[in-house]
Amino acid sequence: MIKPKLKESVKAGIPIFVGYMPAAAAFGVLAKGCGLGMLETFLFSALVFAGASQFMALNLLMAGMSAGGIILATFLVNFRHFLMSAYLSTRLDHQAKKVVPLIAFGVTDEVFSVLSFQGGRLSKTTVFSIQLCAYSAWVTGTLAGFFLGGFLPEILNQSMGVALYALFVAILLPEVKKSRRALFLALSSGALNATLIRFQIFPDGWTIIACIVIVALAGSLISETQGAGEEA
Repeated sequence: MIKPKLKESVKAGIPIFVGYMPAAAAFGVLAKGCGLGMLETFLFSALVFAGASQFMALNLLMAGMSAGGIILATFLVNFRHFLMSAYLSTRLDHQAKKVVPLIAFGVTDEVFSVLSFQGGRLSKTTVFSIQLCAYSAWVTGTLAGFFLGGFLPEILNQSMGVALYALFVAILLPEVKKSRRALFLALSSGALNATLIRFQIFPDGWTIIACIVIVALAGSLISETQGAGEEA
């Protein structure tokens, strides 16, 4: 008989499973179209498990960027996970804290969101059940997309690259609707990226790292200025 807590946790993770499958399949199709093998594609999702960062890393890989640059870009994009993990660590019960490294690996935006709305202390059962829903969907969806890519026309395989932009837009739009600052920073980032590419200031792939650092610093300064203005 399934324990009530496990049943509730799996039920909470089902929407993540459903949402991850098409995105993961798109990544699998795109990876195949970029020339990656089945094992490489599988390990990409199984070991990295970084969602949007995997799309970005794949594009940077195809652009000929070095491994160090790809790792740095992924680190910067995923830096928000430090804050998510820091918060979740305060919610874990005694048993769950013993397996923090495993829990940290499975933290994603969607998993964090679902766990944040769970009442009380978070147990291993709750955390791992929700994370397993996300992880299994991402890995199996990636493999499904890879095999599906073998039956799709080449032009359709290559067009899957638009999934990256659609994913980022989906993440950005809710914040842009609430904040003009977010809209300004997003537009500034796009303009800066276009300028850097146009004048070839940095090697291929490094422009996105420069944009992340510069726009993040600008956003931080704007936040401090607004905070100081409100206090005054």
